[in-house]
Amino acid sequence: MTNWIPDLTGSGPLYQRLADSIEADIDRGVIGAGAKLPPQRDLAYDIGATVGTVGRAYQLLRERGLVSGEVGRGTYVLGENIAITKPEAPDASVEGTRYVDAPEDKLRFDSTAAPDIGQGAIVADVLSRAAQDQPHEISSYTRDFPDRWYEAGARWLSRNSFRPTTDTIVPTLGTHAAVMAAIAALTTPGDYVAFEHLTYSQISRSAGLIGRRTALVASDDEGLDPADFERVCAQKHPKMVFLMPTAQNPTLVTLSPARREAIARVAREYNVILIEDDLYGHLTDDPTPLLAEFAPERTIIAGGLSKSVAAGLRGGWLSCPPAYRHRIRVAHKMMTGGMPFLLAEVNARLVLSGQASEIRKRSIAEISARMSIVRESLAGFSFKSHDKVPFVWLTLPDPWLSGTFKNACLEHGVLIDDEDEFKAGRSERVFHGVRFGVSQPRRREDIAGGVAVIRRLLDEGRAGYDSFS
Repeated sequence: MTNWIPDLTGSGPLYQRLADSIEADIDRGVIGAGAKLPPQRDLAYDIGATVGTVGRAYQLLRERGLVSGEVGRGTYVLGENIAITKPEAPDASVEGTRYVDAPEDKLRFDSTAAPDIGQGAIVADVLSRAAQDQPHEISSYTRDFPDRWYEAGARWLSRNSFRPTTDTIVPTLGTHAAVMAAIAALTTPGDYVAFEHLTYSQISRSAGLIGRRTALVASDDEGLDPADFERVCAQKHPKMVFLMPTAQNPTLVTLSPARREAIARVAREYNVILIEDDLYGHLTDDPTPLLAEFAPERTIIAGGLSKSVAAGLRGGWLSCPPAYRHRIRVAHKMMTGGMPFLLAEVNARLVLSGQASEIRKRSIAEISARMSIVRESLAGFSFKSHDKVPFVWLTLPDPWLSGTFKNACLEHGVLIDDEDEFKAGRSERVFHGVRFGVSQPRRREDIAGGVAVIRRLLDEGRAGYDSFS
């Protein structure tokens, strides 16, 4: 191909616009079947982008079944008579960078749900007994919440010296639903919600779907920067800030008491509500007082069972100042359709019986064993990990780019997350990092094999990854 330049107008990530432009030109016949696409480096120079951006666009075209890559020859447009079934590519503006339906033949290092340690048998027994004991409640909508559901939430969210009372608890369909119910209840469309540049970005994307705007706050090696938080509060007046103070996802940073105190001070001065996601913190033995203890009058703390007991139970609770409780409970019902009795009852029984805590202990032991495999295999490379938290934040050596490394892992059968998956908004910052989880594969041997792939790619550098350019 000569003298061809793609039309990159429009919105969205550059790699997606490039892929869309190439697809449109293929559909119009501008690029014919069998045509060879420009080498990635050449096209990157022509459009003023990085090679990694072009590589992601070409990968997206392969996933759409439009092109094929031949090692040493290049990337070619497929003919209409060639059918290739590929997973549906994500819409990054809403879904992030993960697949809607993940490929079945890949190792799932892109999830951090609780490991399978045999909890299914325990859940089955509790489920059966709940169904036998309360068949009428299961057959109807849940109108009234029994006291034990609140007691379970108060017990599960308790950590260190933080002990919420039952009149602060709202049972929810998981931690994500808890946070979104709080945002929906206590902000209005057009309001800003503040996030770190890297965080659990599905909250910011979900908030965007209901009309809330994102304000980005800078962080450093010690976590969210209170000075920049104050700047954002003064300039954009966010109504809320979303934080993961302990074992932050994806960086694993834990805020010091001094940082928490400073953040609470700024929030109080500018009347900002603090949302504290303690989902991963609950796995740790970190003794730092929770953020809720520094500003109890304005902190909503959320947690659940997904990372330590079983993600499929959708068990979650939040604790909030009592004045917010009714509004959040109503918002949760409006956003989710309401709590299903069976799930809420099973979750409460697991917590109150002590079985959830026992499963958590076994999950932590399994996570620790898997993290030992990771530390041994990746010795010599820069990464952050915690013995009891099921993911690793890996800093990539030069010349690897985050998206390119993710694609390389995909080509070798391992699904991981690049840094874009965790960007709460359009950020100019580049971290050159990837996150991978170790809890979803069923066997430790699979962990060893997947980490070996990552280690081999790190050792070989970009020279070991042929992106069919």
